[in-house]
Amino acid sequence: MSDTGLNGSWALILGASSGFGAATARALARKGVNIFGVHLDRKATLPQVEALVEELEGTGVRVRYFNVNAADEAKRREVLDAVAAECGEGPKVRVLMHSLAFGALRAFVGDPAETLTKAQMEMTLDVMAHSLVYWTQDLVARDLFDRNGRVFAMTSSGGQRVWAYYGAVSAAKAALESHIRQLALELAPRGITANAIRAGVTDTPALRKIPGHEQMVEVARSRNPMGRLTTPEDVAEAIALLSEPASHWITGNVIGVDGGEDITG
Repeated sequence: MSDTGLNGSWALILGASSGFGAATARALARKGVNIFGVHLDRKATLPQVEALVEELEGTGVRVRYFNVNAADEAKRREVLDAVAAECGEGPKVRVLMHSLAFGALRAFVGDPAETLTKAQMEMTLDVMAHSLVYWTQDLVARDLFDRNGRVFAMTSSGGQRVWAYYGAVSAAKAALESHIRQLALELAPRGITANAIRAGVTDTPALRKIPGHEQMVEVARSRNPMGRLTTPEDVAEAIALLSEPASHWITGNVIGVDGGEDITG
């Protein structure tokens, strides 16, 4: 564990049990950051979550995981009540990471029984974009943000590109990037930065749910200058670096962490 000015602070990670969220929890814990993790897992995957928590605790940091729907307003309040109690008079939340990947993967037009509904569109935008704003609002209202805080939101090239059945998620990513820009503007007087992290194609549980993801993987691997896919660890290391005090002038951006994948598209 190295002293980078992060020791003893807290990170609140939304979507913390796998993929980018779990990797970032590991990377920050190695820097001495305590972890609040919000996730939604069924009984079958809970042993993996328990193993992750044990691993994080093994680094010497404090860890609290909450198995709740991060888009539920009442659950959000419950989690933040616990966050406030745990922080007490000590260090506050230094890092808020939004890595929620739960949305409808359906075509916009076609067979009415199989196309995207209004409820599915609204759910996808709410979970994958708007929830970032609500969590940020509540953290600010409760004075739970560290003065030198960081907000990170996971986006993808899908925010500007099209893919079969990805329309609602693509819209959510575009909205998420817009929310980051607005948050960067409004949080700046508080010394808090906000950036979107555009990961390259990464083999995560969320990716495997996208119809035709095998082709996405094949194309990304063939055109990436580094000759491989992005990994959750690549992204986690970038977020850990951007969480340090020296990054205080980087805000309002969509930052590519993709080994150069996007420049060849």
